[in-house]
Amino acid sequence: MSKSKTLTMVLEFEKPIANLELKLQEMKDLAKGKNIDLSADIQTLEDRIQSLKKETFQNLTRWQKVQLSRHADRPYALDYIFEITNDFIELHGDRSVKDDKAMIGGLGDIDGRSVMFIGQQKGRNTKQRQERNFGMANPEGYRKALRLMKMAEKFGKPIVALIDTPGAFPGIEAEERGQGEAIARNLREMFMLKVPVICIIIGEGASGGALGIAIGDRVLMLENTWYSVISPESCSSILWRSWDYKEQAAEALKLSSIDMKNNGLVDGIIEEPLGGAHKDMKGMAKNLKKTILEALKELDKIKPETRIEQRIEKFCSMGEFIEG
Repeated sequence: MSKSKTLTMVLEFEKPIANLELKLQEMKDLAKGKNIDLSADIQTLEDRIQSLKKETFQNLTRWQKVQLSRHADRPYALDYIFEITNDFIELHGDRSVKDDKAMIGGLGDIDGRSVMFIGQQKGRNTKQRQERNFGMANPEGYRKALRLMKMAEKFGKPIVALIDTPGAFPGIEAEERGQGEAIARNLREMFMLKVPVICIIIGEGASGGALGIAIGDRVLMLENTWYSVISPESCSSILWRSWDYKEQAAEALKLSSIDMKNNGLVDGIIEEPLGGAHKDMKGMAKNLKKTILEALKELDKIKPETRIEQRIEKFCSMGEFIEG
């Protein structure tokens, strides 16, 4: 499922870079077509593009990072899973209602070790997005995730959750089937899992929809992702009665990976290729695989009872409050 295609989406802040890259390609075509030596000019332009990329992506605003996390070409959970595992067997259904395609899960082999993967999956075209419900899981999706986590615990398999969702599905039918209860049950049960649990935000990490599979021994974020109780657009809509203030909302929410790390809400940040994960999916997957294996090596040394205690303590120590 790894992809190698021409990017179809250029974000507003990427346009100066895209314009230079277009000029570079034109220069290369001219040199080749006219058999002219333009190597010096090409090298100068390539250096200029690289310098502009570094300057741009090292100084992104929080809203720009939100945009990158939603990039149409950004790898999704299954892209990473198929890239880092030797084989993957997807498992389906919550054994109660149906198979929620917004939530995926199954067993994959990483360098000889079997791992249970859980994750939200978005779609790349209109048909896939409708089928995957834009990555917004229903209650049966969270119940499927919990079923697979319990299966992993039974057979002693570590769990890796890849989080990328704009939120749990907010429809009336989801509430009727117990959306809140399903997420709350996942939170409780994940605290008590005896196997290592690694949670990684690979795109959007919105609200309880993300938290429903994000209780782990290690909670990590890719560099250009966000994690918050609410999206910038929804926050803007509530505070200003308009989506026009989403950039200000993003700044106020402090939802970037750096913000989350500085506030002690995640354990680490996984660096992305220059320009975002979609610029080098194979390289990003390789980095992700390395991070997972290193984390598992650390967690394997800790007794299950101690891991559970540390997991509970980590989340209970988040935030501040004043007793009345």
